[in-house]
Amino acid sequence: MTLIEDSPSAATTGSAAARRAMIDSQLRVSAVNDPAVLAAFDAVPREEFVPPALRANAYIDRALPLGDGHSLPAPLVHGRLLSEGMPEYGDEALVVSPSGYLAALAAQMGASVTTLDPATAASARKGGEVTLILIDGAIEQLPAGLASRLAEGGRIVTGVVERGVTRLAFGRKAGGEIALLPLQEIGIPVLTEFAAPKRWSF
Repeated sequence: MTLIEDSPSAATTGSAAARRAMIDSQLRVSAVNDPAVLAAFDAVPREEFVPPALRANAYIDRALPLGDGHSLPAPLVHGRLLSEGMPEYGDEALVVSPSGYLAALAAQMGASVTTLDPATAASARKGGEVTLILIDGAIEQLPAGLASRLAEGGRIVTGVVERGVTRLAFGRKAGGEIALLPLQEIGIPVLTEFAAPKRWSF
């Protein structure tokens, strides 16, 4: 006899309910209300982007370890990244992510997405131009090779590390330069691949 709670349909129903609860109790109450962003969250199963042992915790409001020093940020972090970047049809988006979840959300919103893991993105030297860069973590520096891929007028949303504090930041490319403007303090897992060179101090 198959128990209802163990059936695939029950698991699917439970996952859908968990996604709706995440949207209502974590995103909407924190001013993530754009319909396109919320629809993407509702459509993409977050549990598919975490290790099997953590799938029951996929929708909690904190970062989850992925291994190799990386973490999946809390849902609110992804909600804020998408709300600021607003991927849409016509966007060529480059998403730097250790999990692929943010890339799946951006694709669900209509962007044409290229995904790079942090190590590859940090050492990238060239590639096609994109209109949007989303970085799924906090960085100390933006490598020149990655910055060069952003088209003039293109936008970038990432986390930044300033004096040990992580913040959400937004920027546009103008005159060939990118200036990142910190927007709000928020807990974002740090991507060590984007650490600034260490300086000697006396």
